Amino acid sequence: MPSGDRRVLWVLPILLLALLAPFISTGARAQETVLALEFSFSNPGARSMGFGGAFVALADDATAAFANPAGLVQLARPEVSIEGRYWSYSTPYTEGGRLFGEPTGIGVDTTAGLRIEESNQDLTGLSFLSFVYPWKKFSFAIYRHQLANFEFFSETQGFIRGIPELGPLAAERFPDQRSGVDFELVTHAVSAAYRLTEDFSLGLGISHIESDLFSRTDEYQPPTVYFPNPYLEEKLDTVASLSIEGSDWTWSAGFLWSIAEQWRLGGFYRSGPEFQLEAWSISGPGHPWGPGADLGSVGSSITAPAVWGIGFAFRSTSGRLTLAFEWDRVEYATLVDSLDPAAFPAPPVLEDGDEYHVGGEYAFLGSKPVVALRLGAWLDPDHQLRAPAGSGPLLQALRPPGEDQMHYSGGIGLAFERFQIDFGIDLSEFVDTASISAIYSF
Repeated sequence: MPSGDRRVLWVLPILLLALLAPFISTGARAQETVLALEFSFSNPGARSMGFGGAFVALADDATAAFANPAGLVQLARPEVSIEGRYWSYSTPYTEGGRLFGEPTGIGVDTTAGLRIEESNQDLTGLSFLSFVYPWKKFSFAIYRHQLANFEFFSETQGFIRGIPELGPLAAERFPDQRSGVDFELVTHAVSAAYRLTEDFSLGLGISHIESDLFSRTDEYQPPTVYFPNPYLEEKLDTVASLSIEGSDWTWSAGFLWSIAEQWRLGGFYRSGPEFQLEAWSISGPGHPWGPGADLGSVGSSITAPAVWGIGFAFRSTSGRLTLAFEWDRVEYATLVDSLDPAAFPAPPVLEDGDEYHVGGEYAFLGSKPVVALRLGAWLDPDHQLRAPAGSGPLLQALRPPGEDQMHYSGGIGLAFERFQIDFGIDLSEFVDTASISAIYSF
């Protein structure tokens, strides 16, 4: 598609829209299609989620292997960690409506403007599994992390544009679409940290990331201008498919510095993997060329965003109160900039974004087990693809402007002598995430 997810899980729905439009070959009508994606830049672990993702300057459990590998040196014993997550996606998309003119009130032509619907999907998965082994001034970790687990389905009915010069009922209707996306992104990685001084440590990670994404959009000719589309097989005009598959090696680095007795500063950098994008289109039974004709294909490399950030943490002298803040820079524009300009001469517009995370924890140290309560929030910046300048009205409708999203999180942790279990939740307008994670030291 992530603390919360940095989509959500982030949580934000990223809408990669109409990537297929430029590749259709001469003689075939260009298809403007919707492709929604969600992958997470969030830290693993329910504890980090409860902090609103402000974890880079804490990084004091096994999930530091991903969040900030420099924090691994804080672990005194070998640890194993496991996390399961639940994702609930409500991904908005433009379902239909009027592009120009006043609605006639006939059939599906009842809306002045665009109609917005949501694709609702609930998923679960094993999101994190790790083993950490400290040795002298070093600490080593091996882990598996699920960066994305996302599904999406959309169905359009009646993008209508009036033709006033021909009369009040004159209009044209764009073809209707059914689109689906299935996306998983999994990393297997190793991390290591070294304590340079009592107050300063460095960390490094190497990851192997695998992508498995497939999207299909079926485009149907409408029966009439104004009435609902029954999506009959004989009216299927084109089938457009897109895949982003393959694997790549990436790296990460981090530092952790105790600048004073109660204050710590941390930072990290994670490079983005590069995959191969393949897109193709064939005709359906309703196409003038008949079913199965090759309408065109295109290929390009595509690079996921690199992410870097810095944060600080404060812990009271009693150890009961912990506060944390983190700023992350997500290089979203890389997704578009990495596309082959020969294959995509008019790519969508996408800009880098800044995430702000804040969280706190209060621990009841006198209880057995120790109980910790957490609250957090973070800002997920708008990173929805926008239509390039000069694009047509349908593409403008399929790519409506996005907006920033606020996430609110909370959690509770129970710490025993060698075992810890944490619960976390991250809520936003479009993505809700729940997490349960456990750590055992031996």
